[in-house]
Amino acid sequence: MDGLAKLAARFQGREPGLLGARRSYAVLCPLVERDGALHVLYEVRAKGLRQGGEVCFPGGLREPGETAEDCALRETEEELAIPRNEVDILGPMDFICNQRGFLLHPFLGVVSPAGFAAMRPSPAEVAEAFTVPLAYLRETPPQVWTYALVPQVPEDFPYETIGIGRDYPWADGKVEIPVWHWQGRAIWGMTGRITKDLAEW
Repeated sequence: MDGLAKLAARFQGREPGLLGARRSYAVLCPLVERDGALHVLYEVRAKGLRQGGEVCFPGGLREPGETAEDCALRETEEELAIPRNEVDILGPMDFICNQRGFLLHPFLGVVSPAGFAAMRPSPAEVAEAFTVPLAYLRETPPQVWTYALVPQVPEDFPYETIGIGRDYPWADGKVEIPVWHWQGRAIWGMTGRITKDLAEW
């Protein structure tokens, strides 16, 4: 097989990802109906975990050969015991490209009444689960904080051999952190960003 044929075989039908990404994650943004209104279902991570005590959506690292949607459903079943056949995926939400080098794929899904009734948070991963009315999230703007992403170029960067000066205008950026407070819990970070995206629809 010549070089062009090898390239064609590699790229045709390929699902594009984030260039240089080392990991890919997926989460479910679960909706449930309670008292005739839509609620968003959240978890609180178990204390022994990294970022323990933080509010999040069910999800985790994609396994080899696994689609992002399958990952979100598998993790939801592992963490909350909600069977995947009790979740109706409405579709993918906008993904997050994290500056640490990974992609996060959120999926919006509706958990059936039977699925919600079957929910049993895994003590090893989930301290508790709770819901917030979607109407509250839509009607209550979050506090929004920002932090700067500032390039720190090494002193020995080869400016001369590349042909640019030391005053080169390196791109910087910023990250927004929306924060909601709900009954003593804070919804923030990437979970907050996904929530904000949902609330603005």
